[in-house]
Amino acid sequence: MSPPPPPDPDVAPSALRPRRLRIAQPRSLQSRQLWAASLGLIAFLALAGLALDRAFLNTAQSGMRERLHSYALAYAGSDFARDGSVIPPWESPDARFKRPGSGLYAQIVLANGHWESDSAQGPKLPEGPMLPPGTQTFEGPLPLTQINGQAGEVYRYGYGLALSENGDAANELPYTVYILEDSTALGQQVATFRTALWRYLGGAGVVLLLLQMWVLRWSLRPLRDVIGELKRVQAGSAAGMSEAHPRELEPLTDSINAFIHSERENLERQRNTLADLAHSLKTPLAVLRSRLDSDTGEAELRSEVDTQLRRMNDLVSYQLARAARSGHQLFAAPIAIEPQAEQIVVGLEKVYAAKGVLCEFEIAAEARFHGETGDLQELLGNLLENAFKWAKSRVLLTVAEGQRLTDRRPGLLITVEDDGPGIAEDRIAYVLQRGVRGDERVQGHGIGMSIVQDIIKSYRGQLHVTRSHELGGAKFEVSLPPGL
Repeated sequence: MSPPPPPDPDVAPSALRPRRLRIAQPRSLQSRQLWAASLGLIAFLALAGLALDRAFLNTAQSGMRERLHSYALAYAGSDFARDGSVIPPWESPDARFKRPGSGLYAQIVLANGHWESDSAQGPKLPEGPMLPPGTQTFEGPLPLTQINGQAGEVYRYGYGLALSENGDAANELPYTVYILEDSTALGQQVATFRTALWRYLGGAGVVLLLLQMWVLRWSLRPLRDVIGELKRVQAGSAAGMSEAHPRELEPLTDSINAFIHSERENLERQRNTLADLAHSLKTPLAVLRSRLDSDTGEAELRSEVDTQLRRMNDLVSYQLARAARSGHQLFAAPIAIEPQAEQIVVGLEKVYAAKGVLCEFEIAAEARFHGETGDLQELLGNLLENAFKWAKSRVLLTVAEGQRLTDRRPGLLITVEDDGPGIAEDRIAYVLQRGVRGDERVQGHGIGMSIVQDIIKSYRGQLHVTRSHELGGAKFEVSLPPGL
């Protein structure tokens, strides 16, 4: 046998991997549930049918035994002649005992012979042994030859008895009464019962299967509604998923809405970033155009071009950094807040060492920030830097858990207070505007609070600015709602 050819180097490695043979499986949840329910229903009906069939057969055999026992008691009172022959009852318990080959037979077995009813004339019945007195047996079906020569079956009941005179055990006459009945009648009853049983069970199975199909369609209807809403969202005819869904699907629809909202916010942020960048570049470009159109000397032109290029480079770097900081992961791991706050405060204390500002922490041990580390650093960094900038000697950072909802991560409350001059209530909205500084004499760009507000907005939070009752300066309170 020749060795296999080497693999073609031009073929991708994934194409050379053996494909795992998948057994055909229904791709529909409804088909899976229907198949499982159908197989379970068939198995249940089959077991129930077998159990009912066995119970009916046992009941029919038990009824036959009781009936044959009553016939045996009737023949147990037979008389015996002096020669030991049997004198049967004058009236037989059933007329069939008088008709040959009727299917109901009586036998009395003695130690020295036996007696048979008139119905036993013709058929060849199985012979039974002598039974000890008081012994009862029920056997069958046993083979026999019918009066027409065909093979048949009978059930046989035996009852061992003893006849004694004056209670003398030495003169007892033992005998056994056998009653035999053809199995045809019992077989017909069982066949009729089985036909009705499986007909009704089959009908019940069809009804239950149809009911199961309806139940499956009804129970899976919310999933089909979700799929329909997703298609409408994809087609642009719906803004998001509705809230009319079962509790089990609410986490799914809420997550989908969160993804949709996050995606639209990211798109809006990208558009805003591009618009901000374009707007920022308009002024340097206009300056360069005016310089080119004027009679500016080469040295002066070079200097202006260098200045404007550095300015545009700074603008581009700043906008790209802002864009990189925008947005957050929806399902980020919880972050401990105290280590991040300590790292930021250590740096700020070095920058503002001349002021000797002391920062105090009141951070709850269970408080966690569910988001990106960069967002937490930007949020705390800008709030604490603003507090250090305006504080006289003290800054207080307080962090606690916010609102709690069942099966959702808790919210977060972050408060930064200082003992500075504070912000007048009528100037709060003005100071929080983009590019506005609380005091033009203080160095800065007026974008720190804008970054803070963008981060808070991306987390669906709120920012409240009031006066600190404890320190007397400004109080910035950030409230982040419970997450998914």
